Amino acid sequence: MDWNLIWPILVVIASNTFYNVCMKSTPSDVNPFAALMVTYLVAMIITAIIFVLMAKPENVVGELSKVNWISVILALAIVGLEVGYVFVYRAGWQVSNASVVANIGLACVLLIVGYFLYRENVSVRQILGIFVCMAGLILINL
Repeated sequence: MDWNLIWPILVVIASNTFYNVCMKSTPSDVNPFAALMVTYLVAMIITAIIFVLMAKPENVVGELSKVNWISVILALAIVGLEVGYVFVYRAGWQVSNASVVANIGLACVLLIVGYFLYRENVSVRQILGIFVCMAGLILINL
């Protein structure tokens, strides 16, 4: 298998592991928006440093001019994701179940979105997979 296919998914898996552990470990007495604000400030600083290093200082303005409304919608989605996970764990979900349920649900929704929005092919096997996932969700939550 090609390393260019493997390393990004390993980054996603490792990051998602730390993400869920951190979300589950967020103190229950802290305002979730205060915690997220600090998180985003640190993320912004790290991202800005990497961006300037990769884009080179002379290209920063040009690169920023390419950003469009999608970044604003993505920011709203990220805030929803973060706040959702904080409250999922505060509601008592186990770290082992919450992510599985969320990701199975996401995979099923994205299969439908991929078909209608991007005209991606959906096979009978994938449709059957949705039903298997739904059965798995029922079994996980019994």
